[in-house]
This record gives sequence, C-alpha cells and structure tokens, in this order.
Amino acid sequence: MFRELEVKMEGQLSEKFQKLIEWFRSAGGPIVVAFSGGVDSSLVLTLAAQALGKDGVIAATAISVTYPEEDLFWAKRIASLLNVKHVIFESDEVCDPNFVSNPPNRCYFCKRSMASKLMDVAREYNAKAIVDGTNASDVKVHRPGYFALKECGVRSPLAEVGVTKDEARSIARSLNLPNWSKPSMACLASRIPYGETITLERLARVAKAEKIVKDFTGVRQLRVRDHQGSIARIEVGRDERRLFFDEEIMDNIARELLKLGYKFVTLDLIGYREGSLDELLERKLVPEEPK
Repeated sequence: MFRELEVKMEGQLSEKFQKLIEWFRSAGGPIVVAFSGGVDSSLVLTLAAQALGKDGVIAATAISVTYPEEDLFWAKRIASLLNVKHVIFESDEVCDPNFVSNPPNRCYFCKRSMASKLMDVAREYNAKAIVDGTNASDVKVHRPGYFALKECGVRSPLAEVGVTKDEARSIARSLNLPNWSKPSMACLASRIPYGETITLERLARVAKAEKIVKDFTGVRQLRVRDHQGSIARIEVGRDERRLFFDEEIMDNIARELLKLGYKFVTLDLIGYREGSLDELLERKLVPEEPK
C-alpha cells in the first residue's frame, strides 16, 4: 500500500517521506510513540509501523481532564486500523501545583510528567526509543513542553527530518489516513490565560462550551477562551466566522453559554490563530515566569 501511495508524492515531499522511513529503520524497534490521535502523531505511528512492523511499535496515549474527548476517539481508531499495541495511561498534570498555577511555561510541567509515564512504558516493553509528533513548524513557536520532552530523551522524527506542519498533513493525506484533515487540537488548559488558576470546573466548562458552539454551528476549528472566569471569547477558523452571522444562532449560543456561568459571550473577529494567548506574553500582560 505504502509503495503505491508514495508515487502520489512528488519532489521534496517524496524525499522527506523516504527519509522518515529510513529514520525509523535506523532507530530500530521496538519504539514507543507518544500518540495523541492528532495528524502528526498518527503519521509518526503509521510510518513507524511501516518501517518496523506492527510488533515494533507501541502507541502510548495519555488521558486527562485537560484533553478533548475527540482525541481519544481518533487515537483508538488509528491504533486499531494499524493493529499496533495501544497503551492508554492517565496523566496527572492537574495534581501539579506548578501546572495548576498556569505560568507561561505551563506546558513544560505537563510534558515532563507525561515523559515520565512514557519512560515507564518504554521500560515495560524494552523499547529503544520514545518519539513524538512534534514537527518542524512547532519548534519555531512558544513550546516549553518541547524542551521538557527533549530533556527526557524523547525524539521528534518529523522535526529532525524537517517536515513542516503542512507537509505532515500532505503526507498523511497521501497515505489516506482518515484523520488527515482533522484540525489541530490543544489541551483545554490552553483556553485559560496565563496566570489564571486552572481548575477542574473551568476545564469542564470550556469542554461544554465548545460542544455547544459546535452543535449550533458545525465549526471544525474552535477554541473557547475562558477569560477571568466570566468572559467566553470564541475563536473559529477565519473561513467559518460567517456561520455566526445569524441572529438565531448567536442568541442560542449566548443563552447556553450564559447558563454555564459566563457573564459575557464574544466572538473574536480576527478568528482562530494558534497560541493566541501567547500574544499576552508579547504585551507583557501576564506575570513573568518564576526564576
């Protein structure tokens, strides 16, 4: 299957595809793949299984109140399609005061905890390496979690080969991965501005709010940012903003989100952009990271 699909790729994309296969063959197995169910980690898992065989790969998925339920659905589906070993473990970042206090390097503490669990899985299966789906585009933006993973020896084949986010999606599409067009997701804690305490109640409310917005509009790219516990700022893909320009839809969304306890319900006119809360860092509107 992969040999035929590779023909669909041309030029640099085909070269990077082959380099990825060679990367995994060189690494040898078994390896543990930090597997979220997103496009990038699905591509990594697929290529690892192709290069090493299904018995040479262990997919490891963390579950947590901070992760959207949709991610676990896709993780189970892709792992089942590939017929690889799938280990699901609980992540406990919400028990870490460093994470809950929500500093700008919040993700560092989450990923450090996750890396510890991944190393446990690696030891159990005598894995030679742990890899994740970080791509070459990811390392160019504010990603403190990336450094935590590197400190623990987790490798990122997509980034090492120079595969960008768009290229990863293109390769996934060429391989007919069922989630190739799935919008990028992020943990629910990313909806809460830095410096504001992360609570189970706020995480649950964000999850409910996003489901409500999706049910009324059908949007795919969505974040409901929870500001100060009272403002719901809705970000959707720029091409999906028009779905809100209907009085009945706006009234329905506002009514249901007000029931959740928000005092103000707003639509961000700029639309979704990755890491929009990092804009507060640039404006120095959040407390500095602890020394």
